[in-house]
Amino acid sequence: MSSNGRLTVLQSAASWLPQTQTWMYQQTRFLPDDVETHVVCDQTENLDQFGVPNIHCWSTAPLISRAWTKGLRLLGLRSHPYLVKVARRIGARIVHSHFGHIGWRDGRAAGLAGARHVVTFYGRDLGYMPRSDPRWKGRYQAMFAEVDRVLCEGPHMAGEIMALGCPEEKAVVHHLGIDLDVFEYRPRTWDGSGPLRVLLAGSFTEKKGLPYAIEALGRVKEAADVRVTIIGGASARPEMQREKQRILDAIRHSGLQERVRLLGYQTYERLLTEAYEHDVFLAPSVRAADGDTEGGAPVTILEMAATGMPVVSTRHADIPEVLPEGAGLLAEERDPEGLAAHLRHLIEHPESWAPLTRAARDHLEAEYDVRTQAARLAELYRSLA
Repeated sequence: MSSNGRLTVLQSAASWLPQTQTWMYQQTRFLPDDVETHVVCDQTENLDQFGVPNIHCWSTAPLISRAWTKGLRLLGLRSHPYLVKVARRIGARIVHSHFGHIGWRDGRAAGLAGARHVVTFYGRDLGYMPRSDPRWKGRYQAMFAEVDRVLCEGPHMAGEIMALGCPEEKAVVHHLGIDLDVFEYRPRTWDGSGPLRVLLAGSFTEKKGLPYAIEALGRVKEAADVRVTIIGGASARPEMQREKQRILDAIRHSGLQERVRLLGYQTYERLLTEAYEHDVFLAPSVRAADGDTEGGAPVTILEMAATGMPVVSTRHADIPEVLPEGAGLLAEERDPEGLAAHLRHLIEHPESWAPLTRAARDHLEAEYDVRTQAARLAELYRSLA
């Protein structure tokens, strides 16, 4: 702690901040006032939506600093001299690295800066990376030996992290929080007289399971006038373009062409606007063939449930932790008929909506409120510092 009682924490990320990583913004901005937060990153984006004070961006650092860091990375060395420089200058007591591979890169830098080191895993870093490149198993084991704490979203993720070699005493379940003040609770009702408006949201990656969602919706289109909105899109990466084609094929095969709106990527504000104009959120995540996984649970599930929308999802990763029995409707992975059965239940039993959405909101208020979770994170920082 500094002489004025404030604790300085340096958050480390590759980019501040992609549209799909809003949880990092919420964690940072709601930390208590006695935690002085700084961000170190390679690049910035969407600062109009996710701007925070004290951003130190490597891409705008002096040329010699950038060249030195770039050269070390090209050599595959585990080094981050820019982080060391920033951490020493601001007197950081904690370095908090976001994503496992960033934590591995930052480990030695945190030590050189005299700071304690916290790493949070989120999903792709846990499932995909060790499977796609076996070197990550050894790298993670080296990181686990020296890191102070490894945070994960739920018990399922904690188990996978420990299976990679993290000591049990270092693995800490820390739920991601959302700003519940932003999400007015408006419990949805539906009497069958109008369309059933279903929202899907996510990048076009295999783990989001969007083709299964569309197939399920096709199976219930005779039971209700289903209207579907998909928010999300694909980058130029070949695997995302392939998934996009799978989604388009699923729409065609389901016979839903005239009932689907493809909005592409949208701002966070537009997502919230669309949320309140829909009745059901459908998010059937799966473990991808390449090992990619949600790790914990998509934050959009928390956000959509908070608005009062019934959520239909899957028993994947820590989604059952977010939507326990009675708070959501969960099918097995890659099971469109199971998803369709839950949709039919909502269609045929509108009286079930109110207790379902109330239970979800109560659970979120108890375990996923960002202010509560930020206070818990600050306490973890203090215990280390």
